[in-house]
Amino acid sequence: MKNKAPSITVVVSVKNEAKNIVRCLKSLGPARRVVVIDSNSTDETVSLAKAGGAEVMQFAYSGGYPKKRQWALNTLNFSTDWVLLLDADEVVPDALWQEISEKLTGTSPYCGYLITKGFHFLGRKFRFGGFSHSAVALFRPGTAAFEELNNAGETPLDMEVHERVIVNGPIGRLQTPLIHEDFKGLSAYIERHNHYSSWEAGVRYCYLKSGHYGNSTIRPRLFGNVQERRRFLKNLAVRVPCEPWWWFLYHYVVRLGFLEWRPGLIASQIRAHYISQVRAKLYELKLRQRYKTPAGQ
Repeated sequence: MKNKAPSITVVVSVKNEAKNIVRCLKSLGPARRVVVIDSNSTDETVSLAKAGGAEVMQFAYSGGYPKKRQWALNTLNFSTDWVLLLDADEVVPDALWQEISEKLTGTSPYCGYLITKGFHFLGRKFRFGGFSHSAVALFRPGTAAFEELNNAGETPLDMEVHERVIVNGPIGRLQTPLIHEDFKGLSAYIERHNHYSSWEAGVRYCYLKSGHYGNSTIRPRLFGNVQERRRFLKNLAVRVPCEPWWWFLYHYVVRLGFLEWRPGLIASQIRAHYISQVRAKLYELKLRQRYKTPAGQ
């Protein structure tokens, strides 16, 4: 890499990420500052983060808004020109640092940038299947905040799941993807998505009941940016019958996931199962609300 990246603080959100954090931090050399936001990990995450040169802060969630990453944006004193949000299972390759350096050197016309999270699964870098997605992960401090979604469900999640960053200003796009690869194994991946499905069921319940996701949310627009387009399509998907099968066909057939061989089939099946869980938990939530039955009974 010829040039160091511009003035950037990287915020990495973690909990029990000992198997991922070292690889993530090793890719952040060009950053001016690296802050790890932990939630009282019980493995070696904190010691490994400190050994990797990161600052470590602890976050104690008390419910509601903000969650972990928005809390970090509210709490940290940013002296850099830009903020980059990462998860511990994400790596910034040299080519992306180079592109960041080229785009942000001088006066950028944008307040934030969409970055693709390149999907790696079961040891394979996916080219097909549509599992990689883009989100605003790089932005100027003070110009962006996570959307605040209504949720009728109960989950132990203290970090944003599928909430997106809303930027007050123009948004650009970087072409080089992050490397998104989790080394904690398939069991952890499925367990995490079990929690995600509970969260999403609660969000869907509120949306179907009120007609909106919350007070400050991404606008659903078919011809908007990628985040707005995804929200528009999700608004349609929540109402269609046989939704899990449609998602399987989308990933495995329409987006050519079958070309990824066995990993493509497994990833498509997991996606369909995730949506099945969401729909089942949504149905349960409707029953519980109808009869005012407490959770767990």
